[in-house]
Amino acid sequence: MTARTPDTAPPLDGLRVLDLATLFAGPLAAMMLGDFGADVIKVEHPRKPDPSRGHGPAKDGVGLWWKVLGRNKRTITLDLSSPGGRDTLLRLAADADVIVENFRPGTLERWGLGWEKLSAANPGLVLARVTGFGQSGPYSHRPGFGTLAEAMSGFAAITGEPDGPPTLPPFGLADSIAALATAYAVMTALTARTATGRGQIVDMAIIEPMLAVIGPHPLWYDQLGYVQPRTGNRSRNNAPRNTYRTSDESWVAVSTSAQSIAERVLRLVGRPELIDEPWFADGAGRAAHADELDEAVGTWIARHTREEAMAAFEKAEAAIAPVYDVRDVMEDPQFRALDTVTEVPDPELGPIRMQNVLFRLSETPGGIRWAGRPHGADTAEVLAELGLTPAEIRALRGEGAV
Repeated sequence: MTARTPDTAPPLDGLRVLDLATLFAGPLAAMMLGDFGADVIKVEHPRKPDPSRGHGPAKDGVGLWWKVLGRNKRTITLDLSSPGGRDTLLRLAADADVIVENFRPGTLERWGLGWEKLSAANPGLVLARVTGFGQSGPYSHRPGFGTLAEAMSGFAAITGEPDGPPTLPPFGLADSIAALATAYAVMTALTARTATGRGQIVDMAIIEPMLAVIGPHPLWYDQLGYVQPRTGNRSRNNAPRNTYRTSDESWVAVSTSAQSIAERVLRLVGRPELIDEPWFADGAGRAAHADELDEAVGTWIARHTREEAMAAFEKAEAAIAPVYDVRDVMEDPQFRALDTVTEVPDPELGPIRMQNVLFRLSETPGGIRWAGRPHGADTAEVLAELGLTPAEIRALRGEGAV
């Protein structure tokens, strides 16, 4: 999936992105652009590296999360609050297409790097501003993290068991969704630039993409006053839909969103008489009888190993999936066929495996050219490309600007 012929340029080749952001939505959006050929320059503080370098497990002192988040990025250091750092960034911005930042509103302005300054340096620049709550409104100056978006969007309120507390995901769900939305927004703004010749600001509030993906809840409330409760693994719209334990202590997930699938499942587990019940004719009716349906499906699955249950469901053309942990993901033949987790050479750690690019393009595929690089590894190279002399670079180092 990552291979391409030497004469085929990736689709974002020639696009330059300055990644000023940290933790995690902004840098992840920049990574996605880099995966398809953008020249992403990661800007970090000279004395305070991106915190993601220290997040989670490390090997031989090298942070592993950064290897993913920093892939396909050249790394430089600039103290944006210093005169030398500010002036250097403005020079970089003059030749860039996109800047991604996630400082609190007003921070860039305080450093003399607000939109007026940046757009004066480059009228075609797209400035993606990724914050917890957006650039305006009563919460705009609050510190914002994905966890807060997961709570405020309504996601946590509907996640968990009915008699349990609201549940937060154990990974950066809101940040990841916001990153996808930011990459989409940036490409939309760049497309608009082809018509207008002008760049613009992307105002991305992390609370909003999270709200967008939870579905029609605002409309349900607006029109019906309906507030969805926590239902655990069950759905209010169809049944059986749950996770079930197999005889070998594994778990499988079953979905019956389509009526025909629900009927196949009940025939498979030996309860065809339930199909004739009036309430079985639609998803809402089946959801109202979830206890009975879960008992029927769960009892059958409990008598079979995961492999047996999977084979029987597949033969019956019913929808089932094993509940994987990462060990299963790494060995699954479908993921291997897609090269979903691919191997990347790394000079610090040797061959490492990580998630591949998000999708496959038949003519201009993306790829992982390198994993996250050391702090400031490309500073001299990037500044030399900008036209700075060795003496000027030494002077910036001397004042602590790089």
